[in-house]
Amino acid sequence: MLIPRLIIAGVTSGVGKTSISIALMNSLREKGYKVQGFKVGPDYIDPSYHTAITGRQSRNLDPWLMGEKGLLASFNDASKDADFAVIEGVMGLFDGLSGSSNFASTAHIAKLLKSPVVLVMDAAKAARSIAAVALGFTKFDTGIKIEGLILNNIAGEKHAKYCMDAIKQKVRVPVLGTIRRNKEIELQERHLGLVPTSEKKELEKKILSVANYMQEQIDVDKAASIAKKAPKLHIKGNSKRKSIKTTIAVALDESFNFYYADNFDILRSLGAELKFFSPVNDETIPDADGLFLGGGFPEVLADKLEKNSGMLRSVKNAASDGMPIYAECGGLMYLTKSITEFDGKKHGMVDLFDADTVMDKKLTLNYTEAKITDRCLIAETGKTIRGHEFHYSKIDNVRKDVRFAYKLSKGKGVNGGMDGLMEYNTLASYMHLHFANRNLAENFLLNCQQYSKR
Repeated sequence: MLIPRLIIAGVTSGVGKTSISIALMNSLREKGYKVQGFKVGPDYIDPSYHTAITGRQSRNLDPWLMGEKGLLASFNDASKDADFAVIEGVMGLFDGLSGSSNFASTAHIAKLLKSPVVLVMDAAKAARSIAAVALGFTKFDTGIKIEGLILNNIAGEKHAKYCMDAIKQKVRVPVLGTIRRNKEIELQERHLGLVPTSEKKELEKKILSVANYMQEQIDVDKAASIAKKAPKLHIKGNSKRKSIKTTIAVALDESFNFYYADNFDILRSLGAELKFFSPVNDETIPDADGLFLGGGFPEVLADKLEKNSGMLRSVKNAASDGMPIYAECGGLMYLTKSITEFDGKKHGMVDLFDADTVMDKKLTLNYTEAKITDRCLIAETGKTIRGHEFHYSKIDNVRKDVRFAYKLSKGKGVNGGMDGLMEYNTLASYMHLHFANRNLAENFLLNCQQYSKR
């Protein structure tokens, strides 16, 4: 495939990658191009900003979760009918799984996709020194093609001139933009990126205003010309598999919305029909052969979830009847006896697992790796799976005789070593999975199909 593509990388986190990525996406879209957004890493929040700007579902690119082949296949599938691919990096350009390699870093993705890179630098507290930083990045790994620089948080014309003069003297990379400092044009971070439904229109206006402000100070035509120089990629598509006809009910609303779009596409490609419903607003789950409870923030609307007793009973009855239920993070929390908010308020939940969820101000954020120690919905005993965890909660009062499916070699899970609670035909974990490993999705659907034939 041959698609113009560009990676927006940063020197560190917090330099403005998201704002500049959406600015570039918005400008290209306004020029009439179809723009496909991507985000390096497992993040759920930034892709939602891309989607709001482009009108196309943004995708994640994470070699730990997806494997290199799965990542390339996802990039190929999502980009087929696009004119440009704009890829937002994660953390600093070379920051990945360890300090000894580029694995799972933005640099890793740049090499996999043979993509040129535009490096975003925060110049707020530097002038001539910014050239030294840029020079170090261009020489650190010569396999990475840094083709442009964008300087963010510029104080004024004098500051910009100092930075530009130093870069022209020392670094053979063009500056594509100097962004003036403006505290009113910022995307504020929130608890797990939560934005209540009532604020969504306001947020979309904010995203657009940030994009408009940024793009006026970026040479978008030059960035597009760099993207067009990206070489052709040779990517093998996914092999065809037997269709597994089944129906999956998927919780999707203001409380449960941490899902990878690829996971939905993969389930459908394997033959599943997806029926979306709201644990907050609907009275019962839809008629289906299986249930998928994704991540999110049930603690924020815990009072509404608690008051929806019909849905709580519906989910618990489905579980006790043996319906296959796969739950991740927020879904796990929902299936416990209760959720205690940050302020101490306690709310009753499904009560499938004899355990309680308590919100914790300490963030748990890790890549995870686990061995299947007890056959479960998605894999046989002995298999190894990879994922990630991202939450501000902990599971308390877990019974000693509880069944766990996963033994972790990396990550925290429910108790520091185990994850994947099992009851009846339900599997619930803090670990988030990507179905680029299609065997996991296939096993889940086969279990759902078997349940439907009882």
